[in-house]
Amino acid sequence: MSSASLAPSPLRPAAKAWPDGAVGAELATATRHLAWLSAGLGLSFAVPYLFADRLDLGKDLYYGLYGAAVLTLCAAWMRDTHQSLAALVSRRWRWALLLGGLAAAVSVIVVSRTEDATAHPGGIEFIGAIIWRGLFYGAIDGLLLTAFPILVVFAAFSGSRLRRRWPGIVAIGVMALAASVLMTATYHLGYSDFRSEKVRKPMAGDLIWAAPVLATLNPIGAPIAHAGLHVAAVTHSYDTDLFLPPH
Repeated sequence: MSSASLAPSPLRPAAKAWPDGAVGAELATATRHLAWLSAGLGLSFAVPYLFADRLDLGKDLYYGLYGAAVLTLCAAWMRDTHQSLAALVSRRWRWALLLGGLAAAVSVIVVSRTEDATAHPGGIEFIGAIIWRGLFYGAIDGLLLTAFPILVVFAAFSGSRLRRRWPGIVAIGVMALAASVLMTATYHLGYSDFRSEKVRKPMAGDLIWAAPVLATLNPIGAPIAHAGLHVAAVTHSYDTDLFLPPH
């Protein structure tokens, strides 16, 4: 047999740039994270639909159940996909705090300009509302609606060649933002009064809340921004029909 017969045929496909094992691992990673994103979307609709819309639980009890569900979801995702909480919250943390604070300030302005001022209770009840309905519920909202979907999408592409160049990173960022807006819409559609044109308002607001997370890939900016929004709603417009569902 001549050496020429051993030469590769020009008609044969070029060798793969990535070995099958690497491609399979990359797809498995993406599939695992996207499965958790799907679980988050299901939970984001089911919790308000079942506990608020159907069972009509009291607002403060509902916030507790909602918070427990969201924290369980995030903890399970991190455990299953080996995410480090310390690594996430330490990533560009100064910028995350700064941008989260700026987004919170913008949110306060939005509340003051879109909602009429209303009376609120005083004393311990008012302080409790600021802590529970403002800080706690706001932080939980920011975690589920904004930080969780963005971080999951970026984690799904953690081994991808897309994250090696800026165009790829921008493309992932667009997908992450779309996932966050979808999560926000799905969650609010769980409430009967948001199954209308009203759902567009929180979807637009998510563009503000998502900015700190997209810029830093640190989850803390979104809870800060959402907490600012909800605290402003509690203090400025306690009976708001937009910012503190269920209504």
